[in-house]
Amino acid sequence: MKKKLLAGAITLLSVATLAACSKGSEGADLISMKGDVITEHQFYEQVKSNPSAQQVLLNLTIQKVFEKQYGSEVDDKEVNDTIAEEEKQYGENYQRVLSQAGMTLETRKSQIRTSKLVELAVKKAAEAELTDEAYKKAFESYTPEITANVIKLDSEEKANEVLASVKAEGADFAQIAKENSTDASTKEKGGEIKFDSGTTTVPTRVKEAASKLDVNGISDVVIDPASQKSAGAYYIVKVTKKEEKGSDWKKYEKRLKEILTAGRKNDANFIRSIIAKAMSNANIKVKDDAFKSTFNQYLQNIGVQTSDSSSSSKK
Repeated sequence: MKKKLLAGAITLLSVATLAACSKGSEGADLISMKGDVITEHQFYEQVKSNPSAQQVLLNLTIQKVFEKQYGSEVDDKEVNDTIAEEEKQYGENYQRVLSQAGMTLETRKSQIRTSKLVELAVKKAAEAELTDEAYKKAFESYTPEITANVIKLDSEEKANEVLASVKAEGADFAQIAKENSTDASTKEKGGEIKFDSGTTTVPTRVKEAASKLDVNGISDVVIDPASQKSAGAYYIVKVTKKEEKGSDWKKYEKRLKEILTAGRKNDANFIRSIIAKAMSNANIKVKDDAFKSTFNQYLQNIGVQTSDSSSSSKK
């Protein structure tokens, strides 16, 4: 659970509650002092322009929209199972983590439920795209399972040194992997792994290099550049087995479905389009101009106005 995902929960409660109370009046006094007060309306006017508050109102809207459309298909057990996993991860610190993020157990459950509702909507939309043509197109670029020994190294100098060793006559690639690979999860098995083109735990450049090798072929040094997800590394690959692909895509239908749907679940633009469509179906209208830009990222892309014709800010 990322702290930034939990941040702003108190602001959510403030905005959501005070927006309703502040229409047409200053609302109740929140703070009194000598000669002055701070009212609900004054507080709302200050808070509503805060980016965290705007995101939280968007999240609340998404929650209500998807609850109405998919609420009957997500049960409490799914939410409770996720909570149990987090409790196991954080142990006795779990309540403190929630508290530091301004959340209670119930607000965290609500957040998880909303995520699962959106995930369900995305899954349904992705599966609706699974036509024969989609399968055939995915099959064209699909590489079936490859078994390979892979050596991971931290420097180019070391990688070139190890490459010379594995290409020497009579070299034992698996043994060299055990002695040199920095991948603790595979080195004891001589670097052996199995993967296909849809495997997400193997760097793309490693998969591409392996697909071009014949059985028993050894790659040159494969450089996987640093990214947000990886510190970068150097790899040497030896292919030991390759599955024949053939021409029948239906043989791989189940795996192709997994790859296609996983791709959509990780596609931010696709997810945004699903949320936008759900908001459009719910006839969302933004009544306060302060929040229009936040909602426009979803609604304008499908030609939906974020407010009624008056476009006025109403309290």
